[in-house]
Amino acid sequence: MTSPVVLIAEELSPATIDALGPDFTVRHCDGTDRAALLAAVAGADALLVRSATTVDAEVLAAARQLRVVARAGVGLDNVDVKSATKAGVMVVNAPQSNIVSAAELAIGLLLAAARNIVPANEALRRGEWRRSKYTGAELYEKTAGIVGLGRIGALVAQRLSAFGMNVIAFDPFVAAGRAAQMGVRLVGLDELLSTSDVISVHLPKTAETVGLIGADQLATVKPSVILVNAARGGIVDEQALYAALKEGRVAAAGVDVYATEPCTDSPLFELEQVVATPHLGASTDEAQEKAGVSVARSVRLALAGELVPDAVNVQGGVIAEDVRPGLPLAERLGRFFTALAGTVPSQLDVEVRGEITAHDVRVLELAALKGLFTDVVEDPVSYVNAPVLAAERGVGVRLTTDPDSPDYRNLVTLRGTLADGTQVSVSGTLTGPRQTEKVVGVDGFDIEVALSDHMAVFRYEDRPGIVGAVGRILGEARVNIAGMQVSRDRKGGHALVVMTVDGPIPGPVLEDIAREIGAETARQVDLTEEE
Repeated sequence: MTSPVVLIAEELSPATIDALGPDFTVRHCDGTDRAALLAAVAGADALLVRSATTVDAEVLAAARQLRVVARAGVGLDNVDVKSATKAGVMVVNAPQSNIVSAAELAIGLLLAAARNIVPANEALRRGEWRRSKYTGAELYEKTAGIVGLGRIGALVAQRLSAFGMNVIAFDPFVAAGRAAQMGVRLVGLDELLSTSDVISVHLPKTAETVGLIGADQLATVKPSVILVNAARGGIVDEQALYAALKEGRVAAAGVDVYATEPCTDSPLFELEQVVATPHLGASTDEAQEKAGVSVARSVRLALAGELVPDAVNVQGGVIAEDVRPGLPLAERLGRFFTALAGTVPSQLDVEVRGEITAHDVRVLELAALKGLFTDVVEDPVSYVNAPVLAAERGVGVRLTTDPDSPDYRNLVTLRGTLADGTQVSVSGTLTGPRQTEKVVGVDGFDIEVALSDHMAVFRYEDRPGIVGAVGRILGEARVNIAGMQVSRDRKGGHALVVMTVDGPIPGPVLEDIAREIGAETARQVDLTEEE
């Protein structure tokens, strides 16, 4: 019997080959040579890449017997996951391979900025002995503010605690009890910004987090503050940071990521008090080795037909064909729920009704959880690690099914209870020959609106003039309404507007609408895919 062929398209550590073991035929090619890649992948059962090899629909079409693509790293920008899923090819990565390296780099940037290590080093190399000019600051007994308490943020908090720092954090998706176990006190973003002596950012890049720390926020910090961003470019407004540093409103900064990469001409590079690195978070021998070993183990499991912990798409192709179209719907409903609630629930019920329940629909629960955490954590979320994320955050999950669905052929509802007892729910279905994804219920209000990249939800007291006021404010802001539906529980009672718009609604505009109509809730729902 011929052994499965594993094609390695980029240089990987020797430990990766060792982890594969002797049960495979290992071949090599240059993944950046398109013709060579297309020729070599035709006979491969597994393809291992890093970041330089593009695995797109053309490559997948040429790989007639391919079963798994493994990316030795965290990102998947170079792998067409949708095409792979459609082709029945599993995609795996190594989501935890770089967390220690990324955390340590953030600490390194902070220490370098606090002690003026880079300019002092450069001055000494020029023959200048300037001790007094490069006097720094101790971290001991200062306050460290962690923006985003995911896996990397938690590691940074742990290390800064060891420096004797008082650690606070902003993360609306982490329970206070969980933070307390880490020795961290949760606070609001405004309090963190105004009280911290050092600030380190560890958030995923989403529509909500881009520009989270801009000019207004930097106007509230201590002038002695040190700001570090080793998470994602754009979360900290680079122009605003430059201005604050230039004017002495921020003491120093450590920057590893940029809104546009590669970046070689940022004005930040002019400033002596800025320590800048070219996105080195994962650039350690240890992280690269961990990534290679991790995906090698995943390849072994995948080719053996076993559960793969780091699979990022549908595993094994055993999902019923009638269930498969519901996966993206359930995932988008999960993202809708998180945006609507503004947090994750303490209890989530995933209710599936209709003909689809004749099949095994447990994967819809996983899809809903994947969506629930996609815009919450900085790590890639998969069908397998989503339950782990839920357990880590104390989210109880139940799946219920009922073949009876009076209003729709099939219906998926996410019903959650928040920590304060508030109930939030969102329902969705697929309609028509094109299986259009629609949200058909929000918090008990009946609606029917196609899911779109940009949506907004307003809840208010029913009275005349509301739709006109909303339209006027959006019109003045040049935000075009693509669709809108109003639902109410009774005349003069509570009403709900769900709308789709052509682009994101600026935060101040959303606040203007909420204030104008006296909204009980005003939420923006962004279902665009992260770049």
